[in-house]
Amino acid sequence: MNPAPMSPATAPTAPAPPNAPSIPVRARDLLGCEWTKFRSVRSTYWTLAVAVVTPIGFSILVASAFAAAPPGGARPDPLLPGLLSLEYAVIAVAVLGVLSFSSEFGTGLIRTTFAAAPRRRAVLAAKAAVTGTVTLIVGEVVAFSSFFADQAVLSGHHLGVSLSRPGVPGAVLATGVLLCVCALIGVAIGAIVRHTAGGIAAAIGVIVLPAIAALLRPPWSDRIGRFTLLDAARQVTALHPQPDLFTPAGSLLVLLAWPAAALAAAALLITRRDV
Repeated sequence: MNPAPMSPATAPTAPAPPNAPSIPVRARDLLGCEWTKFRSVRSTYWTLAVAVVTPIGFSILVASAFAAAPPGGARPDPLLPGLLSLEYAVIAVAVLGVLSFSSEFGTGLIRTTFAAAPRRRAVLAAKAAVTGTVTLIVGEVVAFSSFFADQAVLSGHHLGVSLSRPGVPGAVLATGVLLCVCALIGVAIGAIVRHTAGGIAAAIGVIVLPAIAALLRPPWSDRIGRFTLLDAARQVTALHPQPDLFTPAGSLLVLLAWPAAALAAAALLITRRDV
């Protein structure tokens, strides 16, 4: 005897599929994952220590050299020691950015990362956000620490400036941005090259080599140098900007365009290549 057919009202229904996490939840989880990776690697702390201690100590030496210069010459820019010293830390943070990707490619962990987060551009954005935020904070700490240490040395020779002077706070803030910019370039190059040694060499080349434009004869040294990363940083952070280069606002756009272009290239290539 066949059982009576069940009515649509009494027929069992398939369980509803679980709701997919919202975009904010997925972004939070991805950022948390990248933050865990970032802070669990010992090289992160060593690299950041070099990026903090080296520029502060070197800026004091440069300020002391400025103070010991014989009187009567051109008055040095009181903000220059902080920037000159910070240029020695950009290599450290660029290496940190490269390692954020290249270390995972080297160990094969990147396959797990992309399996858990198939949207590779989201992974790139998360790594850039974590690395950029940390290096921005570190850069500002270094910039202001170097500024106060330098002015303590220079003020004894009547060469220092106070933080309340117009233009000084913005220049010091812009000095700290340089570390974030170079770290983001390192993240992008790490995603593009996918090899630690090659990525570090490429990052150093991208940041440092364009500065050879300063060796060209005028006016080409200024016409080309205004587009280079380090010259744009000097123009943004100078108390008395050079008239032959872009304005500080234009130089700031040049400074931010470098990591933007590098990350755009990385976002284009990261989805077109196999792991």
